Amino acid sequence: MKPFTYVRAEREERAIEITKNGGAQVIAGGTTLVDLMRIGVMQPTTVVDITGLPLDTIETLPDGGLRIGALARNQTVAYHAAVVQRFPVLSEAILAGASPQIRNMATTAGNLLQRTRCAYFRDGVSQCNKRAPGSGCAALDGYNRMHAVLGTSEQCIATHPSDMCVALAALDAVVHVRGAAARRAIRFADLHALPGKTPHIEHALAPDELITHVEVPASAFAARSHYVKVRDRSEFAFALASAAVAVALKGKTITEARIALGGVATKPWRALEAEAALVGKPAAPAAFQRAADLALAGAKPRAHNAFKIELARRVVVRALTEVVGGQR
Repeated sequence: MKPFTYVRAEREERAIEITKNGGAQVIAGGTTLVDLMRIGVMQPTTVVDITGLPLDTIETLPDGGLRIGALARNQTVAYHAAVVQRFPVLSEAILAGASPQIRNMATTAGNLLQRTRCAYFRDGVSQCNKRAPGSGCAALDGYNRMHAVLGTSEQCIATHPSDMCVALAALDAVVHVRGAAARRAIRFADLHALPGKTPHIEHALAPDELITHVEVPASAFAARSHYVKVRDRSEFAFALASAAVAVALKGKTITEARIALGGVATKPWRALEAEAALVGKPAAPAAFQRAADLALAGAKPRAHNAFKIELARRVVVRALTEVVGGQR
């Protein structure tokens, strides 16, 4: 680990001031940054500790939505009564990730901005356009079993690792940030960047912007929501394929639907065409299978990950079947 300057910021303005010139990284739970610093993948000149900022509250909004502070711990969010009752997919997704020890440290904003677990990115020596832009992507022709089949480019096929983010994508969350110039709100769909030709640009935040909170709006579908994750082992493993789904019903007819995929894409992946295909259809196996097929229609497998396409289809069907049947 290279030497760095440690600064504890007691005010948002101070954290923003330090980070605006580049070279600095914010730390809260430290469950990603510290690991990457130890292995030399990230080498900030300054580490800005923001754990003293009052950004850890969870509030119920007048319309029934939620405001989740950037520093709210994952475990706290997962077990919050309003989350469990009105946004169950968010609670389930968080509890499907990592371990209780890590969830007790990890924060909401840190989860949103965590970096890929691609082995080629993390080994520090392989070709990796995320770590060293222009160097190439060793995963393209390497061992790519864990890699993405949606949202990829010839520059990068690394998956986004978060479970929580998949749920927030399905719930139409909005991320609120504060920078040196102004505050702004970012739709969750616009927060994470596709790799394209610039995979080292992973999100829409400027260097001096600090996430302050996430707003999860009230909706007709949020209470009937569910997360299904398939992985190599039952605990402490990243998704091979996952799905966050939510539906609103009128009788047996679907009036609104949300489907987001994890483990198979370069960012939390909203299956918009699949969602639209469910509206007006009966909540039945044929409609679920059609939606699953549409969700994976644009998938591009590599040598070792073609199995993810059928696996993800089955995960979508299972999640929809369970959420409609109340088998959560």
